Amino acid sequence: LLIHLFLCMFSSSPECKGEDRVTQPPGDVIATEGETVTLGCTFETSDSFPYLFWYKQDGIDSPKFMLKRFSDSSENAAQFKKDRFNATIKNKSVPLKIQKLQLSDSAVYYCALGQGRYRTEAMFNN
Repeated sequence: LLIHLFLCMFSSSPECKGEDRVTQPPGDVIATEGETVTLGCTFETSDSFPYLFWYKQDGIDSPKFMLKRFSDSSENAAQFKKDRFNATIKNKSVPLKIQKLQLSDSAVYYCALGQGRYRTEAMFNN
């Protein structure tokens, strides 16, 4: 099972002045079916209450919204159940934990930061 991770820097707000940043460790994560993996994501923002998102991209398809996290709330898309896909914001980090890996989990995963009006799962559809 191969999961690709790419350096991802995402600023969604037109008001951003370069202070807001999302960073994922580059490289591949190799694991076997049934295992648990954690994909890293750290962020810097001037927003006191940021929204963090995870997306999954299979092949040439557009990235699909997986989950959204806020300081005191969480939301997962229907096909990404919390018992397998989870993330928690802690200390400027929002790692994605994928449990009970399946072959269909092989993909590129993106972490994104949303601010202001850009706090919906449709950020990639603009």
